[in-house]
Amino acid sequence: MVIKVFVATSSGSTAIKKKQQEVVGFLEANKIDFQQMDIAGDEDNRKWMRENVPGEKKPQNGIPLPPQIFNEERYCGDFESFFSAKEENIIYSFLGLAPPPGTKETEKSDTTEEKSDTTEEKSEATENKSDSKDEKSDATNGTEAHTEDKAVEGAPEEAQSDQTPPEGQQEGEEEHATTGEEEEKQGEGEEKEEVEEQEES
Repeated sequence: MVIKVFVATSSGSTAIKKKQQEVVGFLEANKIDFQQMDIAGDEDNRKWMRENVPGEKKPQNGIPLPPQIFNEERYCGDFESFFSAKEENIIYSFLGLAPPPGTKETEKSDTTEEKSDTTEEKSEATENKSDSKDEKSDATNGTEAHTEDKAVEGAPEEAQSDQTPPEGQQEGEEEHATTGEEEEKQGEGEEKEEVEEQEES
């Protein structure tokens, strides 16, 4: 994976020269391997660069200006994209390279990974909580159903006991009825005797 920087060594524009120097200087300072491809002295380089810069990155006249940065065949960006990536400390991502350990970009990716790990842990904890809630509600439903079953089983017995009085009570009522009848008969007999006595006297 070689970084290719397309430059125009004999450019008459001071702005272009400054931009090229900034890109090349940054890559050299950070010991990033790259190849400098001159489009001024090499027609093939100029043709390849113009063909491989995406349409939306080309200016209105259709001719992209150097510096243009590629990782092998993959287009990375122009100077503006490079400058933004450098400001945000994501230059290795911009170039499509793995950041070396100890760089700010590595720290950034580490913290991002840590954050995603904690988010995953949190979501797992939430899932566990919801699972235990489901278990609790299932248990509660089971208890309610059990109580209802008991109530249904006990209902007919209660109804029966309301309708039929205990056997002992039934017998007592029958006896009471019988003794009452006997008392009435005795009373009638006594009245008859009294009447007969009065008649005789």
